Amino acid sequence: MTQQERGKRSKRSILEAAAHVFDERGYDAASTNEILARTGLTRGSMYHHFPTKKAIAMALVDAQAEALEVPDQPMKLQSVIDLTLDFSRRLQRDPVLRASVRLTIEQTSFDAPRQTAYEQSGAAILRLLRQAEEQGEILPGVDVQEATSTIIGAFTGLQIVSQVYTNREDLLDRVTAFWRFMLPGLATPGLIGRLRITEQPLPASAP
Repeated sequence: MTQQERGKRSKRSILEAAAHVFDERGYDAASTNEILARTGLTRGSMYHHFPTKKAIAMALVDAQAEALEVPDQPMKLQSVIDLTLDFSRRLQRDPVLRASVRLTIEQTSFDAPRQTAYEQSGAAILRLLRQAEEQGEILPGVDVQEATSTIIGAFTGLQIVSQVYTNREDLLDRVTAFWRFMLPGLATPGLIGRLRITEQPLPASAP
């Protein structure tokens, strides 16, 4: 293994350890000592990559951008729906993404700009809604900028409520219900029945 590969592995190890600590304790209660203990690395190695707790947190917040993998669907409203479903599933499974979201929404002494994550997701959704509008998928008179703000706000709220009640186990069900109520005011009537608002089934495994 090259030195560069070792460095990448060490950095990932620190982020994963920090993600668990931040997700469990929040930013203010987390300590670099606890993060370090979970990595098995030396203090010098950790500080080489991240000189402060804030630097680690900022790297975790950046992970939200990596989770914005926009599905390429012929119907752009389907891409928007799939974006929320895929993000929800990753949120259930990925501690780095969970910590990133907690750092974004929680009011703590972590004072880095939190708007960036919302701006990135908002830009992705707005772009898709404009494409959907051009393709005739959106009801006449709908303000796609307003629709984007509504989707971002509602999706953030669904994450919080699902975390409180079920530790996000029912998040996908809540997202499906949101789209069931949202689409009649957004999509053209002939399109609604063609849009899938649940997770795409996994391909059948080969015999």
